[in-house]
Amino acid sequence: MRQFTAMFGIGLVPLAYVACHQLNMSRRACVLAACFVLLDNALCVMSRFILLDESLLFFTAATLCSVAGLQNARHQAFSRTWWRWLLLTGASLGLVASCKWVGFLTIALVGLYTIGELFTMYTECVAVRTVARHFMARVLCLIAIPFLIYAACFKMHFMVLNRSGSGDARMPPAFQASLKGSPLGKQPFTVMYDSQLTLRSMHAGSGMLHSHAHRFPEGSGQQQITCYGHKDSNNEWIIARPRGVGFNNTADPPVPVRHGDVVNLMHQQTKAVLHAHRAFAAPVTAGAYEVTAYGRLGWKDRNNDWRVEIVREQSRIVNSELHAITTQFNLRHVPTGCLLSAEAVRLPSWGFGQTEVTCSRQNASGAATSLWVVEKHVNSRVPKTDMRKLVKRSFVEDFVELNLAMARSNNALVPDRDKHNHLESDAWSWPFLVYPMRLLGSWKEGDIKYYEVGNPLLWWSSALCCLLFPLQLLFHFARKQRGVPAQWAPGEELHYWNGAKLLWGGWALHYLPFFLFGRVLYLHHYLPSLYFALLLLAFEIDYFCRHVLRGRLQNVVLALWAVGALAVFCWFAPLTFGYSGAIEELKYRKWLPTWNIYEDRHVM
Repeated sequence: MRQFTAMFGIGLVPLAYVACHQLNMSRRACVLAACFVLLDNALCVMSRFILLDESLLFFTAATLCSVAGLQNARHQAFSRTWWRWLLLTGASLGLVASCKWVGFLTIALVGLYTIGELFTMYTECVAVRTVARHFMARVLCLIAIPFLIYAACFKMHFMVLNRSGSGDARMPPAFQASLKGSPLGKQPFTVMYDSQLTLRSMHAGSGMLHSHAHRFPEGSGQQQITCYGHKDSNNEWIIARPRGVGFNNTADPPVPVRHGDVVNLMHQQTKAVLHAHRAFAAPVTAGAYEVTAYGRLGWKDRNNDWRVEIVREQSRIVNSELHAITTQFNLRHVPTGCLLSAEAVRLPSWGFGQTEVTCSRQNASGAATSLWVVEKHVNSRVPKTDMRKLVKRSFVEDFVELNLAMARSNNALVPDRDKHNHLESDAWSWPFLVYPMRLLGSWKEGDIKYYEVGNPLLWWSSALCCLLFPLQLLFHFARKQRGVPAQWAPGEELHYWNGAKLLWGGWALHYLPFFLFGRVLYLHHYLPSLYFALLLLAFEIDYFCRHVLRGRLQNVVLALWAVGALAVFCWFAPLTFGYSGAIEELKYRKWLPTWNIYEDRHVM
């Protein structure tokens, strides 16, 4: 598997050469760009680990290469070469989005490039019919094909990973029941009184009805009720008839729970009963009542009574009975008329960051926040049913649900600024390599140590190049406005600006959005931007050599850059390929005081 990942890293080098060739750079500059990619320590060390970032980088590079080829073939519209580059661009977009959602930044780059291209056609008075053909070709190749590839990856995912696992709880019960070996696949279908249940909120990201021995610090001070997103014994409840309505649960036949029944729910672990009251408001959500676990079964407390109201049935067996997995229902509090609800609002630390459960007075009976489903039903007196025959799932449903689950997991990766973490870093620090990252937790002698530090010569010079490019653009624009003649060969100026805007735009679009992200950030999130920055650096060196230097001096400058990059790469190579000795033996590797090579220090 590590060899498979390494192949993506190896492929970055020839893709860099081909992309630069398509951007009309000189052959020696193409070689220099490929050397920059080859001799960056951070790109190299990431290819040694089984991570998605290397495949993301490869398909980002493939997209750039394809777009550059498409740009080169723009005067051969609808030719075989043009179609080949357009289809390759679409395929690369589908694959880069399928690796990680950061790949959608690459889609944004191609989207903006395409909009600019179509706008240029419009301003140049190209025939409307021709523009329409270009538009439809791009819709087919740059929207439809990437989406089909993205969806096909999920289809293969469902076909291959069809067994139950530890991450099942993130998905809806109907999806879980369809997996081989899932405990939800075979269980009693009709819910009976005195059964053990697990109830899941239908609101995405809320989780399962949960309680524990901890109490609310304010309000009633009674036992907490929450929703919890992981499988846990504290998610288990016993559904029972209210006080005064009993039957012999060993001699009498099991009695099904029906629409309109009034029930009590007892927490299996603590024996407390699901309870609500008017006296106290919910701790976080305004306008809702507090929900707690209080009392015992048989207590004469009407605040423990809940009415089952079936809203919809998703199986072909439609009757007034409550069914596991397929029946979505409300639990209406009898004394107050409010609905048991979970809106994915997180409780403070005293609630362990779990989801708040309230009794909502809005009476939105069809809203997902107030809908519940029996995820797991246990009753030894009732025969089990093969739920896969009753649960109907479509690929579209599974596709949407899994993407929503991915989004929730990604949004949950929020940094904790109060805790020390030597892995995290902020986006502003990436181009300047302020906080390199230890890739392994142990840094003792004898342990193999990998350090994600880039080639400082390449990182700092490419960052400077990217930051100064807008000033260069402004300088050329001012010269043009003043009528100063430019020293361009025929067609060279257009090639330059087309290539520069693609490379600088790729760097900006893959870097600047991270300032808006609220999730945890790591140094390797900068690597796609770095790839564009390295190519832009080679691009600008080529431009400088062509317009400022003459003869052999051009080759000398290019050779010095290559030798310098090689020397710095070799200097940090022990930390790139793994170093098992005492780290203090590697002298003079700490080039900035913030680097944690020798001591574990990380300033956030």
